[in-house]
Amino acid sequence: MSERILKELADSFVKLLIPGIRVTIPLTVISFTCGIIIALIVALVQVAKIPVVRHLARFYVWIIRGTPMIVQLFVVYFGLPSIGIRLAAFPSAVIVFSLSVGAYCSETIRAAIESVPKGQLEACYCVGMTFPQAMMRIVIPQAMRAAFPPLSNSLIGLVKDTSLAYSVAVVEILATAQRIAARTYDYFWLYCEAGLIYLIFSTVLTWAQRAVERRMERSR
Repeated sequence: MSERILKELADSFVKLLIPGIRVTIPLTVISFTCGIIIALIVALVQVAKIPVVRHLARFYVWIIRGTPMIVQLFVVYFGLPSIGIRLAAFPSAVIVFSLSVGAYCSETIRAAIESVPKGQLEACYCVGMTFPQAMMRIVIPQAMRAAFPPLSNSLIGLVKDTSLAYSVAVVEILATAQRIAARTYDYFWLYCEAGLIYLIFSTVLTWAQRAVERRMERSR
């Protein structure tokens, strides 16, 4: 590695880190938050076995899980304008990532809810609780303990998946690396540096996940 490349990587690190903080992190946080809300609703609909809505929820999960995220991004950003719906790049990415998180995490939450002994739900009914009350007060708090590790993994995966947003003109880490590399032609090193920043973000989240898991273990 020459001195020129080292200097270029040192200069470009901050240029890559800034869009990571301004775009990648907000995109991840907003999408994951919205996705978890969607996932919880979809999981509860399936657990409650509401006839028509349950089938719609399964259809949504089937579509999202069965199609590539890049295709979903193209449909929302490039396809919707053909029917008169125009969205900016960032909201388009948020919608697609939220729906993706919602579909995948709904199955995680559903499985976690179903892992809670049914006797606890029956006991809630015996003391006069309704289904929503039993879920929010008794079942879901227990289920989220079991669901926390896979949900954390989904969050870490989403950090890396945000790199797909460059395909719809969201200027995040990878898009910035692409622009710099197009000027300097040092594609290999700049893409490696972009990967390093994603690795740093993912590592921080992994440490946070382990810290929360240890705290949850102590609180049992």
